[in-house]
Amino acid sequence: MSVPKDDYADPPTPPNSRISLDPKDQRRKDESVLDALTLGHGLRLEDLVDRDALAEVCRSFFVLFGIPVRIYAQDGQLLADAVEDQAMCRYIQSLRDGRAACGATVGAVKAADPGASGDATHPCFTGAMYRIVGLDYDGRRLGRIILGPYLPNEVREVPRSLLRIDPGVEPDRAKELLPKMPRARAETVTRIAKHLSAVLDLILFSGHRALLTSQMHLASVRESYRELQERNQKLSESFEKLKELDRLKSNFLATVSHELRTPLTSILGYGEMLAEGIAGPLNPEQAEFVGTIREKGEQLLQLIRSLLDQSKLESGTLSLKMGTVAIGDVLKDVASTLLPAAKRKEVELEVKLPPYLPTMRADAERLRQVFLNLAENAVKFTPAGGTVMLVAETEQGGAAPEDDIGFVLFATRPTAIVVRVADTGIGIPTAERTKVFDAFYQVDGSSTREHGGTGLGLSIVKRIVEMHGGTIEVGSNPALDRQSLPPGSKRPGTGAVFTVRFPLG
Repeated sequence: MSVPKDDYADPPTPPNSRISLDPKDQRRKDESVLDALTLGHGLRLEDLVDRDALAEVCRSFFVLFGIPVRIYAQDGQLLADAVEDQAMCRYIQSLRDGRAACGATVGAVKAADPGASGDATHPCFTGAMYRIVGLDYDGRRLGRIILGPYLPNEVREVPRSLLRIDPGVEPDRAKELLPKMPRARAETVTRIAKHLSAVLDLILFSGHRALLTSQMHLASVRESYRELQERNQKLSESFEKLKELDRLKSNFLATVSHELRTPLTSILGYGEMLAEGIAGPLNPEQAEFVGTIREKGEQLLQLIRSLLDQSKLESGTLSLKMGTVAIGDVLKDVASTLLPAAKRKEVELEVKLPPYLPTMRADAERLRQVFLNLAENAVKFTPAGGTVMLVAETEQGGAAPEDDIGFVLFATRPTAIVVRVADTGIGIPTAERTKVFDAFYQVDGSSTREHGGTGLGLSIVKRIVEMHGGTIEVGSNPALDRQSLPPGSKRPGTGAVFTVRFPLG
């Protein structure tokens, strides 16, 4: 007996709720899913097939053979069908007792178990038959195929069961409508059922393979994500430990540097008093020894100051004493300080300034520290006969206001002061230029390096420049690109140039 689709459909089920699992629970769930898929357990028909594809298969068989087809999941959920209400069915359902009988027949068909053989039939009071075929895959029952109602070929008369189903049944009307039902022989229905089962088995195999592949891929992604989370956690812990170690290192450097500076100041003071003869006259050899003590003491004091500055910069406690600064005066002072050392190395030290150079807001002492460090490095790494130049200039941008007397001679307003410290020394390899501003980094870090130093100078320089809102970069000296190497160079190089840029607010 055929009834409308809605009589076969199950009530809607609530959507699955999402439950957040911790990584271990998720991993166990993934492993259980993979085990289930691999062993063929835990599968559902609706997980393996596409409903649209099932509906298309049902329609194809209905068009070919005219027999209604329905496919149910093992839990009784209707997944796809292709039916057409028969005139006999509509007539019976128009009667009160007939409608109840139709409902009972449909319920019995839906609940029918095809058994171990996977094939069963169920009669209808109209004389029609239903064929229930088990839908098995990998030795497991996943659902059922219901074919019918169809009229067996041998049924030619209206059965008594149809006439007794309702007092209002008209025998002539029933006799007229009965032949209009689809008719088929039992062996024909058997072949249809086998063919439909074979088609669905192929669809299930393809769906199972696709599902297994996707689940394995999903499990792999989840495992990779879990491992990534664990690694991120370890990295975070390591980062926190490094931050703590860095803080302890900074505190240690600050404490040690401060404790070293106090006795060193006394050593330098007593050395100076000895040199001045306060404790009595010195012979030439003693004077030389005292001079060496003072020189090495000054070097050690400079190292301690660098460590203290680095510690303050890392902790953010270094403050600037801002004022109006003439950058040209700072560069001249730096050059006069380094001139004796440059002459001893036979290195020419030059300062080039434009006719007009605007003042800027800065800490004069810290700027002197910046350019003294850069120029001192340039002299250190430039061989005899070389040149170190301190060049200052302005960058122009935008027209000057008409009422600004200081800019009458200029067509544009200076936007920045640029200072270049260039040398004709051994240069800095391109691969090392991004590292030279790191604390304690040295291009030549070997124990046999020719030039001394701690690797703190450029790191401090960069931070002080940035505290002034400026930038610093390093490159090769373009003036030497086409010249021969300076005499005495022990490795290829084209010199270095450090460019410091301070914006004018």
